[in-house]
Amino acid sequence: METALSINSIQVEFPGVRALNNVSFDLAAGEVHALCGENGAGKSTLIKCISGTRPYGSYQGDIVINNEKKRFHSSKDAEQAGIAVIHQELALIREMTVAENIFLGAEPLKPSGLIDWNRLYADTKTLLAQYGLDLDPAAKTINLGIAEQQLVEIAKALSKHAKIMLLDEPSAALTESEVSILLNIIHTLKAKNVSCIYISHKLDEVFEIADRITVLRDGAAVSTQKCNETDKTTVIQQMVGRTIDTQFPRRAGKPAETILEVSDLTVNDPQTGRTVLQDIEFSVQAGEVLGIGGLMGAGRTELILHLFGYFGERVNGNIALCGKQLENHSPSDAIHHGMMLVSEDRKRYGLILEQHIGFNQSIASLRRFSNTFTLDSARENQHNRKLFESLHIKAPGLESPVATLSGGNQQKVLLAKALMTEPRLIFLDEPTRGIDVGAKLEVYELINKLTDAGKAVIMVSSEMPELIGMSDRILVLSAGKTGGLFNARQTDQQTLLQAAMAGNPA
Repeated sequence: METALSINSIQVEFPGVRALNNVSFDLAAGEVHALCGENGAGKSTLIKCISGTRPYGSYQGDIVINNEKKRFHSSKDAEQAGIAVIHQELALIREMTVAENIFLGAEPLKPSGLIDWNRLYADTKTLLAQYGLDLDPAAKTINLGIAEQQLVEIAKALSKHAKIMLLDEPSAALTESEVSILLNIIHTLKAKNVSCIYISHKLDEVFEIADRITVLRDGAAVSTQKCNETDKTTVIQQMVGRTIDTQFPRRAGKPAETILEVSDLTVNDPQTGRTVLQDIEFSVQAGEVLGIGGLMGAGRTELILHLFGYFGERVNGNIALCGKQLENHSPSDAIHHGMMLVSEDRKRYGLILEQHIGFNQSIASLRRFSNTFTLDSARENQHNRKLFESLHIKAPGLESPVATLSGGNQQKVLLAKALMTEPRLIFLDEPTRGIDVGAKLEVYELINKLTDAGKAVIMVSSEMPELIGMSDRILVLSAGKTGGLFNARQTDQQTLLQAAMAGNPA
């Protein structure tokens, strides 16, 4: 079979760490080749080298396309060589429309040299329809959810008609139905002899779509194997260097007093006036994990953002935290009362990427370390160090900028920030999105520790096995309403999906 791409002895060094250590593998024409490994294993760094984001000279080794060595000095050079990328971290201009983002830098022009807007939107509509992507070309990106933004990134890459596609966690923010669309797109590309490098922590997807798997661990390629000659257990063991016995190690808590009680809650979007939540009612106890499920647009994130005091106009209903009614509270008030949010959109709501790890971990807890005039930096650093080490954040130290970390390690910093506030109730919105199986287990064990300590956890997840495996009860939302409340030990994925679709027109 014809070789489309060869990676020969790629090596990258950062201060204090070797990110890639003589990594080599090849990609055949029309092949889907998966890269698997823990966060920090070097997968995204390798993609940056191939795509020109890390220019030639910042790494050692060779990139060969169609038997020709390539020296990319920018991502534009890589695009001209037929490479397109779907990055793990979204790179969209939020004030632009879907169509403007998709064709940014490649807009159709009139003979006068001006942008042909009619053709731009027509071409976008055709592209989206061709691949079954349900997006409005005229929608502003800032008004889209994370999953919809990820679909825009996918469409943007497809618009380039590349011969080699690099997909870095493309499904991390997608629902199951959207993942199905993505996998169908990859099948279509494969039929057109387009080669794909596919990075994902979701091994079910990998084994469904990939021909071969290369496993990276600590910056080195430890194996390359055909999918039909290995299995998930073997791949996981190669990724983490140990055997993982339990995928969802939930220890059932002992629910005690009610921490949060929500009754008859109806919330409008103040910008549009649209009702986004209607007649929502539930409670969560100390020591309990309440999972929240539902399809995209069901109101899951809107619910926890409203409870945290960030979003929405309450039209009706009551929210009581430990018996105390909350009215018109802000996020600052929520933190003061013992609530904390780990957002699915860590860039927008969670982290200050330009700042270092220690700054981000303690920024929401500075009152704990200060009096009227001074900050006790020694005590702040002590708490920062404890969380940094207990969460196994892979970085040279607390002074490392968060922007230099992998997505999974950024997520750990966000969790550390939440834990630093010592909350009674913690909201986890897609807490394992885009992180590897080893890091997921660390998050799950952290959830167990929280509930063992009498904390209450509300966890939003698009992954139904995770919801069932790590929740005590599951609240399913459907079109902004309650679709059902289930005991996690007495339900299944089909039941949850039926409840999620109950309020959605066929």
